[in-house]
Amino acid sequence: MFPVSRLPGGPACLSACIWLALAPGLAQAEVPETAHTLDTLVVTATAPASPLHWVTDPRLPRQPVPASDGADYLKTVPGFSAIRNGGTNGDPVLRGLSGSRLNILSNDGSLIGACPSRMDNPLSYIAPETYDRLTVIKGPQSVRWGAGASAGTVRFERDVPRFDAPGMQVQASALGGSRNRNDQMLDASAGSTPGYLRVSGNRSESGDYRDGNGDVVPSRWRKWNADAAIGWTPDPDTVLELNAGTGDALARYAGRGMDGSAFKRSSYGLRFERGNLPGAWDTVQASLYHNTADHVMDNYTLRTPNPHGSMPMAMASNVERRTRGGRVAAEWRWQDVAVVAGVDAQDSRHRKRGGMGRGTWRQLPWTRDAELDNRGVFSELTFGEGTPQRWVGGMRVDKASARDLRRSTGMMGMPNPTAGQRREETLGSGFLRYERDHGQAWNWYAGFGHSARMPDYWELFSADAGPAGSASAFAAVKPEKTSQVDLGLQFHGRQVEAWVSAYAGRIQDYILFAYRSGGMMGGSTRADNVDARIAGAEAGLEWRPASAWKLGSTLAYAWGENRDSGGALPQIPPLEGRFSAAWEHERWSTGLLLRVVDRQARVALDQGNVVARDLGPSAGFATLALNAAYRVTDSLRASAGVDNLFDRAYAEHLNLAGSADFGFPADPVRINEPGRTFWLKLDYRYQ
Repeated sequence: MFPVSRLPGGPACLSACIWLALAPGLAQAEVPETAHTLDTLVVTATAPASPLHWVTDPRLPRQPVPASDGADYLKTVPGFSAIRNGGTNGDPVLRGLSGSRLNILSNDGSLIGACPSRMDNPLSYIAPETYDRLTVIKGPQSVRWGAGASAGTVRFERDVPRFDAPGMQVQASALGGSRNRNDQMLDASAGSTPGYLRVSGNRSESGDYRDGNGDVVPSRWRKWNADAAIGWTPDPDTVLELNAGTGDALARYAGRGMDGSAFKRSSYGLRFERGNLPGAWDTVQASLYHNTADHVMDNYTLRTPNPHGSMPMAMASNVERRTRGGRVAAEWRWQDVAVVAGVDAQDSRHRKRGGMGRGTWRQLPWTRDAELDNRGVFSELTFGEGTPQRWVGGMRVDKASARDLRRSTGMMGMPNPTAGQRREETLGSGFLRYERDHGQAWNWYAGFGHSARMPDYWELFSADAGPAGSASAFAAVKPEKTSQVDLGLQFHGRQVEAWVSAYAGRIQDYILFAYRSGGMMGGSTRADNVDARIAGAEAGLEWRPASAWKLGSTLAYAWGENRDSGGALPQIPPLEGRFSAAWEHERWSTGLLLRVVDRQARVALDQGNVVARDLGPSAGFATLALNAAYRVTDSLRASAGVDNLFDRAYAEHLNLAGSADFGFPADPVRINEPGRTFWLKLDYRYQ
């Protein structure tokens, strides 16, 4: 089922990864404390902190080369991959599911991209190093962080700086690497007992890279972010914070007919938290946010229009999405019973403008085409908290709606049959999970979750057609309903830690995009509903044979089936194994990362999901990366590495086809990944 004979390195490499991943004892890695960041080896993989929850510090050194966006960093979590289209802004995929099936939050707010082709997915606007903590919840196993998270939830969080006396905390980093890669980051906080001021910012830049064959792949980018927060902390249990941020970027794409010439972000937020309340009432949290993504795509700022391509003339499109919302949640505790309950709300409006010619879009009026909103109420309950046996469950009910404001559709401007219409859906989600500890070494869990998801903007408004016989996708695409079982086992020993998790689910009315070639703009799309099945597993191992050595491995496998056709679901990542070895002695550390990916022959030809389509079977590959680090002082650390050491030419299975405008063949062809890459990073901390 998983042929490996074509893999570089052959079956032996993959066998080693599988053996290491499934050997007795999988791991729950401890989350490094901020004060020990500089003492930690370069991160090559992460392991669960608790059942179905992954927690890590996104500022830790990592390999491959430090991430330029959130999707790149998530690939260090087993089960994650990304649909690649060049150097940056890949679209995240968890267990073969993508799009709004993955709920992405930053500071507990949603910043949703505006591009109908997901050129600016939410993680395009997130700089991982400017956050203190990354939390991932896999599967429909939580209801407190928003609606529709059938694949999982991703939270990028910033902590509250607290000062007992006047003081300052500073973290900074600088990175240089091949192809003019250079990054800078600064995060500084100052304050005293009554409050604090925190400012953070980053800048990241890279030129076009060369693949393992020495061919240039259009992929350069430049991006920056700046955020500030002022907080009032009258006592250790209270915080009131006002925050604001902005940013912009540009990115060249080898796999698209246009590039991103602007990714303007504006973010505003307010949050209040109060803990240690009297009696059973433990904490209360409230937050508000207002986020805007203003995105410009064109075919002339970062390239020259191809007179023989699908867009021979200069043209541009400007899209904007404003999303605002908030949540209020409270927690109660009675002995070993804990309850979380609350409400959340979100409304979003989308508008656009664009046309032929250079810069003409700036003089054109905006046209609002969509409004979407959601109101939800949720509760989670834990019986046996702090005991060896726990039952954890939750329920939420959402009232979702969407309004179609388009007067016309398609290139020919045909009258829109659903103009002015509103869709409303009442959706229910919930989960129940049993967790059991056996002493200090073993624990296991089993859970069932159900998630109902309203079709998102891309599924309702970007498709050219809906199900057969319908007026449009807006009129007929049904909400998606996922029911999934999750199982897992963890072992914690003095030298060995290991973990394994497995899942199986059924998706009713899975929203599937079918692509049709031809036409002036490269074809048409149709959104439809099918029934689907998914299954898979992840496993990991960490072994410390000696005090200075650490060996680790992870394995991830996903499978999906279109039950209506009997074929594969599109864009399912292949079997992947990772093996890492690290050595640390006093101020020095060294490590390596071997990544082995099987070929993927199970594909859905001529079908795709909301962000991409299968390009046919893909070949397997293996890459090797090396790293070393030296702690210069207690506050300063230098790390360096080389990725793709042997300069292999390879491409990921999840991939956009190379654009003919950049000289790729007219038939779909995968975009190769970077060849050999060197990098050097400095990390500084003061507190």
